This record gives sequence, structure tokens and C-alpha cells, in this order.
Amino acid sequence: MEEYILVLKENPTIPSPSGFVTAVSRSAAHSFSKQNQPSIQLLAGLGVEGDAHLGETVKHRSRVAQNPNQPNLRQVHLIHAELHEELQSAGFDVSSGQMGENITTRGIPLLELPTGTRLYLGDSAVVELTGLRNPCQQLNHFQPGLMDAVLDRDPDGNLIRKAGVMGIVTASGEVKPGDPIRVEYPPLPHHPLERV
Repeated sequence: MEEYILVLKENPTIPSPSGFVTAVSRSAAHSFSKQNQPSIQLLAGLGVEGDAHLGETVKHRSRVAQNPNQPNLRQVHLIHAELHEELQSAGFDVSSGQMGENITTRGIPLLELPTGTRLYLGDSAVVELTGLRNPCQQLNHFQPGLMDAVLDRDPDGNLIRKAGVMGIVTASGEVKPGDPIRVEYPPLPHHPLERV
């Protein structure tokens, strides 16, 4: 990931990747998995309409216990469909929404994007990336061994979190499967995503 960020710093004219939405999901309850939907509505400053994590302040239960007044940097959870395929090839039975994401993407290197990247989804929705999802034990409750499967190490031994990215909604709009995704990088210098 550091090489990718370095290349962007040296040559910010690299074309932005483009991809599309493969599935959208939400859950009104604090459940691990979310149900696939025909479409979801993103609300600026709040998140996914009808989802348990909707709100200006943090809704993740462990973070609410620490400080319920923290800003909600985890309004939208995105996972790349390529991760599902990697996990399926390793023997796991996972599909869109089952790992708790709201938006499943294809063709976008989510984990390599810098903090502050904006994803333009469909006609008007915009999500700004705030950080990486930090995998938790709920993954193992869903399927034994899944947490280890979404963690890796780079050649220097640094931990790689592969369970998706988090973002905030900066422009409202409907998002549905098949919608295009356009990537807009933040101003230089770029900073890699950290866990939020």
C-alpha cells in the first residue's frame, strides 16, 4: 500500500480507478450481517437511512460505551467484492452484506485509497473515506477463522486489515447495484487509511 501512495505523491495525474456497486445492504438492528436491498438512501452527515449506524455521533456499541459524543466516522461500511471471492476460495461461505457492509464494490482498490478520498456513487451520493474497519471477534462468531482470514502482514510485518473501509456521507443520494463509482483523490499529501 505504501508504494501505491508514494506513486500518487510523485504523480498525482494517475487516472482515478473506476468501478461499480454490486450490492447494497442495511439493518435497523445492531446485527452482524445486513440484508441486501434493491437500493439504499444515503443521507448527508448521517449515513444510511434505516441503518442502525445512522447518526452524527458514533453508533458502534463499544465506542458509544467509551464516549457517546464522538463524531460518527463509521456511517457507511464498504467492502470490495474481490475480498468475498478471496474468502470463498479459502473455504468461507460469505456474500454481500454478511460481513456487515452497506455497500459492496467491484473494481475499486478500497484498501489502497488515501484518507479523505471521495467516492461518487450513482447520480448524486458521495462518501468520504475516513479509515479502515478494524476486524473484531464477531467475524469468528459468524464463521470460525474468519477474523484471521481478513488480517495479513506486509513484507515488513505490518498488520494489514482487509475487512473493508469506513466513510461519512457528504452528499445525499440513492445507491443501488450497478451504479458506477468514481474516485476523487484528496489534495496532496496523501495519507494511508488507518483503523477507525
